[in-house]
Amino acid sequence: MTDPPEVAVLAGSGKTGRALARALADAGARTRPLGRADLADPVAALRGCIAAYVMAPNLHPDEASYVGGWLAAARRAGVARVVHHSVASPYVPTMPHHLAKAVSEDLVRRSELSWTLLQPCAYVQNLLPGLRSDRPRLRVPYDPDRPFGLVDLLDVARAAARVLLDPVGGVHEGATYELGGPRLVSVRDVATVAARVLGADVVVERVPAAAAVAGLDEREATWLTAMFAYYDEHGLPTGGRPLAAVLGREPHALAATLARELAESR
Repeated sequence: MTDPPEVAVLAGSGKTGRALARALADAGARTRPLGRADLADPVAALRGCIAAYVMAPNLHPDEASYVGGWLAAARRAGVARVVHHSVASPYVPTMPHHLAKAVSEDLVRRSELSWTLLQPCAYVQNLLPGLRSDRPRLRVPYDPDRPFGLVDLLDVARAAARVLLDPVGGVHEGATYELGGPRLVSVRDVATVAARVLGADVVVERVPAAAAVAGLDEREATWLTAMFAYYDEHGLPTGGRPLAAVLGREPHALAATLARELAESR
């Protein structure tokens, strides 16, 4: 009996990494979560894995060097397949941390490895803390009526597991997938649906950007403030058809995701 294949997942202890580990287990694969400690010997950390999920920590100050280092280690370790966790709209010139993803995408494309790029929108799950409070509310530092392709983290994880386990030369090699939910929604839409799920009013409140970045270092505060300004003007529209194609079904609708995630709050 052969051992199940093992997949390395960078930043594997975060919420995306944990969700991906569950999806990989459901698909019959093992996960090797990697973190900062593995930077001491990334080649050893990757050796024996059939694929690697390359995901930089949020707002990393030098993402290109981080991703480039792991790509070089993957080649040396004999890991032939990588999937890069990028972001929706990575080419927006006014959002520095999105541009960092674009630079990393270029590195992946030129890595001489079998690759797939995933560009997920923000997760519905990012808004759950405010909805789980005694007085549910959504507080955001941008126009709550702008459109977003908010996506279910579980759908992103299942899609990522599928492309990670795709063989070298498979149908997902060389593909770039924008991963959004089935419909564009606003923060106010989320509040409306959540109110029906919870059976309680959900307050929507716009807060100053300065309050949202209080306590962060100057670089992170500047990057996030720029993101909020972009969201305020444009939102982050993201299509859902690529995710549906990878999953072989429609992505979870907002109501279904919130009903599942907020069940314990009712």
